[in-house]
Amino acid sequence: MTARLIDGKAVGQKIRDQVRQKIAVHTAAGRRAPCLAVILVGDDPASQVYVSHKEKACAEAGIKSKAFRLPAATTESDLLAHIKILNNDSSIDGILPQLPMPRHIDRVKVISAIDPGKDVDGLSFFNQGRLLWNLPALRPCTPAGVMELLKHEGINCSGKQAVVIGRSVLVGLPLQMLLLHANASVTCIHSKSTNPEKIAKTADILVAAAGVKHLVTSDWIKPGAVVIDVGIHRTDGGKLTGDVKPDDAMALASLFTPVPGGVGPMTIAMLMANCLQAYETKL
Repeated sequence: MTARLIDGKAVGQKIRDQVRQKIAVHTAAGRRAPCLAVILVGDDPASQVYVSHKEKACAEAGIKSKAFRLPAATTESDLLAHIKILNNDSSIDGILPQLPMPRHIDRVKVISAIDPGKDVDGLSFFNQGRLLWNLPALRPCTPAGVMELLKHEGINCSGKQAVVIGRSVLVGLPLQMLLLHANASVTCIHSKSTNPEKIAKTADILVAAAGVKHLVTSDWIKPGAVVIDVGIHRTDGGKLTGDVKPDDAMALASLFTPVPGGVGPMTIAMLMANCLQAYETKL
């Protein structure tokens, strides 16, 4: 068996095209374009790149972006005051604080301070709570992107055994809820799990979001499983790779998301979709 690669770049572009088309309808009717405010504290090189990618994606989708690049010494209280201003600015539809933040800033306080209607990362208590209840809300981008990939591939999650490796509030936990709402039977593997390989090998749908390079090898993969790799790491040679050993997944899985080109493009695409949703909710 050789797995078929899931083209996240193509699926993500389709979503971004749909967002652009919908925004074009709004602006043609005389409405202002949506606006996303991105807050970057400090000069972390990777974060600088991510913010640039988001600005480019916004421009392509017809979304106005405002990047607020603040010095690393910015205090938590000053940042919270800045967010309050953005919350009260009716021209701002989405607010995205680029993570990670400097150590002296509590990311929970920052995320909690964002107006839930502008929380396009979907990480606030309000939006995560509505996710728990399966009520409409802004969903976390990466988990929502994973679900879109499964939908695009015609994967019916109902009755399937899904295993999620990782329990972060950004990916693992919300993805478990989304899979449960899709009627999958969901198991979580984390750093304290015993016999993780045995658990993983029961999965019809295996999602690796542990943040550990090549953690998942052939011993973890059930033949014919759908394997979704959320991880992203750099090899010693500078290439990107994920939490799954790709050769092993290709030999055993039925479908596999490559790194790069799998889940990554979906995160940006769902951010654009969330910006549109936040904007349309206010119309």
